[in-house]
Amino acid sequence: MAQPRILITGSTGFVGRAVTRVLQRLGAPLCHVVRSGSASRIACLGPRDRVIECDDVFAQSADWWADHLADQDIVLHLAWYAEPGRYQMSPKNFDCLSGTLAMARGAASANLARFVAVGTCLEYDLSAGAVGPHTPLAPQSPYAAAKAACGLALGQMLPLAEVSFLWARLFYLHGAEEDPRRLVAYLHRQLQAGEVAELSSGMQLRDFLDVEVAAQMLVQETLGERTGAVNISSGEGIRVRQLAERIADEHGRRDLLRFGARPDHPDDPPEVIGLRPAAPKPRYGGQAVKVPDRYWADRQAVPA
Repeated sequence: MAQPRILITGSTGFVGRAVTRVLQRLGAPLCHVVRSGSASRIACLGPRDRVIECDDVFAQSADWWADHLADQDIVLHLAWYAEPGRYQMSPKNFDCLSGTLAMARGAASANLARFVAVGTCLEYDLSAGAVGPHTPLAPQSPYAAAKAACGLALGQMLPLAEVSFLWARLFYLHGAEEDPRRLVAYLHRQLQAGEVAELSSGMQLRDFLDVEVAAQMLVQETLGERTGAVNISSGEGIRVRQLAERIADEHGRRDLLRFGARPDHPDDPPEVIGLRPAAPKPRYGGQAVKVPDRYWADRQAVPA
């Protein structure tokens, strides 16, 4: 099947807009399920695309999902509550969890071929530093706990219904159209305005990845054969301080960086790097997605 029919949620968000652009370049027919009144935020619509609006993506019944998935091949579920500064501790995470489980029950009833959803690196026990799909989980917030519970539940539910399932854990993404409250966007905004950027010590080692590359990786995984959990990550670490200095150099304003102006969080792990898998085997024409080789398996590879 060269062009599977894909139902996508979250296509109006930071990651979803980048993923939509990748899928549109492949010519895949998409069905976007979005909150009422938000369709204008979809990055682009193809000639065969459809848009379904509803009051709340996470308030729909399993029967509602089964009806709308009857003519689809793949679900790519990106939607989740993600307001910066609020999402980690919000009880809305558990609404997202229960709504996703209803969606999965509908997918099973509709005999969907494949269900792909995104998790987070914060599900892991981050004391390990470099983490992969076999690293134990130890979520430390309602957001991370809800994501971990969702991935574990779907990993048991969907294979029993013979639905291929992939849980793709995202790491530290940045790039075009990100929320101005996120780190990289905050740095660009402050430095462009000639204003001080207040930061922590910046000694944390993090796995940062441009959202456009992450979108390419996620689409290749969606169109591939891999099941279970996988990291969407660069496999490389850079200190927050180094990243900030690189951005400041673009503006010629290192003098505006104020490291130590904000305290380091005592529970913030010193190192988070995502171990990378080998490139997935294509199932639905996945070979058409071009991801730079350096983002797949190397010395840090984990089993496929």
